[in-house]
Amino acid sequence: MSESRNTVTRYLSFLAVPLWAGALAFPFTGPWRAFQVVMVILAGVALWGLLKTDAASRIVNAVLYKASGLRASVNSILFRTRSPLFLSVFIALLFVIPFFQNDYYRDVLTLTGMYAVLALGLNIMVGQTGLLNLGYVAFYAIGAYSYAILSTRFGLGFWPGLVVGAATSAFMALLIGLSTLRLRGDYFAIVTLGLGEITRIVLNNSDTVTGGPNGISRIGRPAIGGMVLSTPLDFYYLILVIAIVTVFAMNRLMVSRIGRAWIAIREDEIAAEAMGVNTFRLKLLAFVVASAWAGMTGVFFAAKMAFVSPESFTFFESVMILCMVVLGGMGSIPGIILGAFLLVTLPEVFRDFADYRMLGFGVALVLMMVFRPQGLLGTAKGK
Repeated sequence: MSESRNTVTRYLSFLAVPLWAGALAFPFTGPWRAFQVVMVILAGVALWGLLKTDAASRIVNAVLYKASGLRASVNSILFRTRSPLFLSVFIALLFVIPFFQNDYYRDVLTLTGMYAVLALGLNIMVGQTGLLNLGYVAFYAIGAYSYAILSTRFGLGFWPGLVVGAATSAFMALLIGLSTLRLRGDYFAIVTLGLGEITRIVLNNSDTVTGGPNGISRIGRPAIGGMVLSTPLDFYYLILVIAIVTVFAMNRLMVSRIGRAWIAIREDEIAAEAMGVNTFRLKLLAFVVASAWAGMTGVFFAAKMAFVSPESFTFFESVMILCMVVLGGMGSIPGIILGAFLLVTLPEVFRDFADYRMLGFGVALVLMMVFRPQGLLGTAKGK
């Protein structure tokens, strides 16, 4: 009798969550949508119960064992791809690919390169130093608006604008970091989150300086000699050169003494400080360098679009850049480039399934956190 009662209780608990979710959804979605919610959650609960069985656990463990072997093979291939010959061939392909694409795909590839540069800059803070920055888009916006204002009002060119945008973002990061980098963990993340939102609100409300919600238009395009860069192909090659320079600079930083000190801070800040590492100064340096790269990319964005507005610098942009770092693998340059490609290019390829892109994105991140927390091409913490 008690055994049958336990069975009934188990089945009732199995149905409780889907039915409760359907009851909550019914007033807002109607009976058909509420029924769909119940069935989807019921299928998820059933799948979870199935995965907890002994047979399913053995299958999952076998799959993970095979996946570990596959990852080892992939890591071995990636190690071999660092040879100068492979890198030369790969860069040559990047220069040739746009000739076989139309302007739409050239724009997508340009956007991918731009986000790759942003993610590589953020990786200095998140992947190397272990500082969670949720307001990275603020320095991206500062660089873009610095060039937009100086270009439209004072006729500043693009090339000096790159330097000015990077310097302005770095200076703002220095001022902010001096007062906030004493904070640790979630407290610093909350401060940077507020910084991103404050920046967007200030840009939206400063009508006389930033144009408010109308933004700034007619921003100057890049020029080489007498040739103005204006086509998608021109901007593709420009961001490709910037990305190559960024990869080289980031690689040199990661293997330098400063890069190793950043890793020590990430792994154990107290131990690093005990060994004589000036943790505050190095965290401030990471904050400033990452922000300078964001500002430089913001100048490129403003020049490409010839228009900037606060709607281009929302919190979602910071989340997307952070997801590129986490998905590809924190501290891994090839992984971050892969993360930028997956999060920018694939949604454009599967544009017909736009209603399900965010659902698939969320599921992919959950699976990554469960089975591959160090990212697709990252290494386990401490290794």
